[in-house]
Amino acid sequence: MRLTSRAVIWAAALLLPAWGAHAAATACPEHFAAGQAPELVNPRLAPGTRALCYQAFALLHSPLTRTALYSAEHLTAERIEAARATPRSGDFHPDPALPPDERAELSDYARSGFDRGHLAPSGDMPDPDAQQESFTLANMVPQAPKLNRGVWEGIESAVRTLAQRRGELYVVTGPVFRGGELATVGHVVVPTYVFKAVLDPRSRSAAAYVAENTENAAWTAISIAQLTRLIGINVFPALTPGGRNATLRLPEPTPHGYAGGQSYPKRSRMP
Repeated sequence: MRLTSRAVIWAAALLLPAWGAHAAATACPEHFAAGQAPELVNPRLAPGTRALCYQAFALLHSPLTRTALYSAEHLTAERIEAARATPRSGDFHPDPALPPDERAELSDYARSGFDRGHLAPSGDMPDPDAQQESFTLANMVPQAPKLNRGVWEGIESAVRTLAQRRGELYVVTGPVFRGGELATVGHVVVPTYVFKAVLDPRSRSAAAYVAENTENAAWTAISIAQLTRLIGINVFPALTPGGRNATLRLPEPTPHGYAGGQSYPKRSRMP
């Protein structure tokens, strides 16, 4: 892991003021609330980005970070049932839809000390083909292993349970790049935090989990308005201003494989 001038330039661009919104066109509106893809409120995020559609999710990829800026899914109770009946299986692979000089490669993650952390989780995928698509490196960010296998898995599990209870949810997941110096693994920029935003279309309420990308990760829940200020992206542009400032009550992370469950540290304010 090392610091690069590209990562420093990227961090500086995120901290500059935004001057307008950049609405992303989408060829797969079914993955987005009201068919509207997230808006890049900070237009400095936009250069070179590519929107990619898959069977069960969509993402916007940045050549500067060689990660997605977000990955979006429409979760339904039926889809969760199908996903739970689908054995986990897939091979990590560079995305053939991206030019080699813009994408992550397997060699970037090799011996890096970071997991290849899914944005749209493989556990959300309703069939083997969709699951294999979720293993594209375009859908990965470098994640601290204890985060990826602990609190983050718990957040993913909690969102699936909530989708079953509510009937459907729209979910947008992505990295948060903060600070003047960002590390890289190979050519891939390491996020300082990761977020998972959740919208209940029936109650028209939403909120987002944010977790530190560290081995001793804490997490918090914030409003969509707070998330927009944090990442420079309005993940749910169809949501009213009131809905962006209100907060959907998100369940505590509930990981699989822990007798009686496990509690994770939570911070009232972060980052």
